[in-house]
Amino acid sequence: MVNDTTLLLGLDGVTVTRVVAAADGMQDGAVAHLATADERARFCPECGVAAVRMKEWVSTSPRDLPVAGRRCALRWRKRRWCCDQASCPRQTFTEQVPQIPARSRLTRRLRQATGAAVGDDGRTVIQSARDHGVSWPIVSAAFHRARPPGAARPARGGRRAGHR
Repeated sequence: MVNDTTLLLGLDGVTVTRVVAAADGMQDGAVAHLATADERARFCPECGVAAVRMKEWVSTSPRDLPVAGRRCALRWRKRRWCCDQASCPRQTFTEQVPQIPARSRLTRRLRQATGAAVGDDGRTVIQSARDHGVSWPIVSAAFHRARPPGAARPARGGRRAGHR
């Protein structure tokens, strides 16, 4: 099911089932509830066979970029599948889509945006981390991953205080 809200969110592989205004004072945006829309999410990542038996429902809350300038929390209710292939070492797995890999707390586009803020926009790692609400090691890793192979390292901005 593709609706206008799903198109606005722009995360391939998931669909927005409902949007709820944040009820607590901790959050300034809405909560978008997601469901899996990509049938490929039920394929075992180890052996590639489509699962037919579901074990349970699980929920995850990956962080994403703001939507229309406002923070939006994501709540993805997804399935944990059982892989019934005897030769497959993996017994269970959860659904994943390209923008939200398994066990990821951030969407891929949020990670990429943090690195691009450093590499393309000239922000420091700390500024990008603060602006995107993530830790500086995440930004640093995203920046180094996005840097083309063989590219020069960024120039250092002078001496540190107390060093000659």
